[in-house]
Amino acid sequence: MPEQQNSNWEREVLGKLAMAALQEQRSARRWGIFFKILTFSYLFIVLLLFLGLRDMKNEAALAGKHTSLVDLSGEIAADKSANADNIIESLQSAFKDKNTQGVILRINSPGGSPVQAGAINDEIRRLRAKYPDIPLYVVVEDICASGGYYVAAAADKIYVNKASLIGSIGVLMDGFGFTGTMQKLGVERRLLTAGENKGFLDPFSPSDPKQIEIARKMLNEIHQQFIAVVREGRGNRLKETPEIFSGLIWTGQKGIELGLADGLGSVESVARDVIKAENIVDYTTREGFADRLAKKFGAGAASVIPGFSSQSHVELH
Repeated sequence: MPEQQNSNWEREVLGKLAMAALQEQRSARRWGIFFKILTFSYLFIVLLLFLGLRDMKNEAALAGKHTSLVDLSGEIAADKSANADNIIESLQSAFKDKNTQGVILRINSPGGSPVQAGAINDEIRRLRAKYPDIPLYVVVEDICASGGYYVAAAADKIYVNKASLIGSIGVLMDGFGFTGTMQKLGVERRLLTAGENKGFLDPFSPSDPKQIEIARKMLNEIHQQFIAVVREGRGNRLKETPEIFSGLIWTGQKGIELGLADGLGSVESVARDVIKAENIVDYTTREGFADRLAKKFGAGAASVIPGFSSQSHVELH
């Protein structure tokens, strides 16, 4: 009997201890959640204050004469932040502001889609004609090559750092051929098409000399469009040599000598010394995470549409 009482007492004590430990864990979780919410709220308020101060700063800047800045950074492509829609929207906003004394397009891009770059170039020329009193200058950071230079050629002047990389006036189409690997693995390609060239440059089929010749003609046509844009934009400043349109890339210093650029300068120096408006307001359209995610899903969906192939694509690189 005493042993049973001792056993009941021990179970009761263990039960109370277990209950106390459970309550303590629940309390710790509640406090943990509370402090997490408190920290999140604090960070959210700080972010709102930061954005508010930045907007106030921009609003104060917009109240007076200023230099408008638009950034073009990264690959120029429909599914990237440096796409024609974003850049054109940013440029339009910059030109429309009555206090804009000049626009700086800051470029740091290795190139990209000739279609996207061409659309931006066309819009720059349209805006320059519509707002003849507002100059547009390009300031190159690390690189302004191929599609980036296609865009830059529309500017009134191009400023570089002496170590910037500019040029690469050429067009490429890249892809892979897997026929040798498939033969080694014993894999048979079964491609059914309606249309003689529907499987154009299919990477899993032997190369077709006729299709390669068609691709070369297409690339040459786009290359000539690129050359025409550069000649029109640079005019007599361009010192043409046999290599100027060969796809080579040059330093900023050499680019000035060749007439691909006009001088050395940064965003700050061009705003201060050329435009004469030190106050700089950024008009660049920034994409949110949701926008970028939607574009990636859209690009992924396009890649599985029947008849759509992304194995070979044309780029200004």
